[in-house]
Amino acid sequence: MQTDNESISRLAFLKQLGLSGSALLAFYCAGTLMSCSKSDMDVEPLDANGITLDLTTPAYASLKTIGSYTYSGNILVARIKNGSYIALSKKCTHEGSTVQYIASSDSINCPNHGARFSTTGAVTQGPATRSLTQYKTTVSADGNSLLITNA
Repeated sequence: MQTDNESISRLAFLKQLGLSGSALLAFYCAGTLMSCSKSDMDVEPLDANGITLDLTTPAYASLKTIGSYTYSGNILVARIKNGSYIALSKKCTHEGSTVQYIASSDSINCPNHGARFSTTGAVTQGPATRSLTQYKTTVSADGNSLLITNA
C-alpha cells in the first residue's frame, strides 16, 4: 500500500482497479469511436431563410478579397481563385477537426491528419472518406451581402 507521499502511475492505478491491458484498450477504442461518430460531424441543415453575411462588416469584409476565408458558425466561407464564393461545413469528416481554405492550391485542408477536399467539398486525399457538406452561395447585386442556403 502506498503512503501519502508516494506517487502512483496511471497504469499502476488502473491495474489496482483490476483493468487489464485488453480491457483498457477496449475502453480507449470505444471512447475514440464514440467521440468522432458520424452524427457528431453531421452539419445541421440551415433553416429556409439560410444565413446572410454582411460583407461590409469587419467580420466578413475580408471575403471581398480573392483567396480569403472565414467561418460563420459551423460553415467555412471562402472567396476562391475564380472569384466566386463557396460555403462548406467546417468539420473534417475524418475526425471533426476544423478545416482551412488554402488559396495557393485552391483546396480545403484538414491540418490534423492531412485530408484534402476540393472547393466543392469532395475528398481528394484521405484519410477522410466522406465529402464536406456544400451550401449554395448567392451574392447580392451590390456585392455587399452573401446569402448561404442549403444546396
